Amino acid sequence: MKSYKQYYIINAEPEVVFAALTNAATIQLWTGEIAEMSTEVGSEFSLWSGNITGKNLEFETGRKIVQEWYFGEQQESSVVTIILHEHKKGTSAELRHTNIPDEDYPDIVDGWDNMYFGELMDFYEE
Repeated sequence: MKSYKQYYIINAEPEVVFAALTNAATIQLWTGEIAEMSTEVGSEFSLWSGNITGKNLEFETGRKIVQEWYFGEQQESSVVTIILHEHKKGTSAELRHTNIPDEDYPDIVDGWDNMYFGELMDFYEE
């Protein structure tokens, strides 16, 4: 199992970025894909038309998102924590993703950098 930590700078305020990561309609705007999301702790979510699924564990409005991501029958939870910090250009998003299966690690890192945060950064640059 591996972990990944990265920072991304997004040209929008933390409250706006939080909404873009937790509101299904907004997620669909920047991904172009079907999304199911709620800010209710314990709720299940589905992103990129079901390619990413899991459970919402914790929220601090405008600041923090903690989710469990599902990878088959994995024993240890794969946990994603996103902490949003104010930044002179908008928001610094701190990503921590733990317990990533070794075989999925390259695809997950590429997905974070190019699809997930890559698309979100592009969306707010326009």
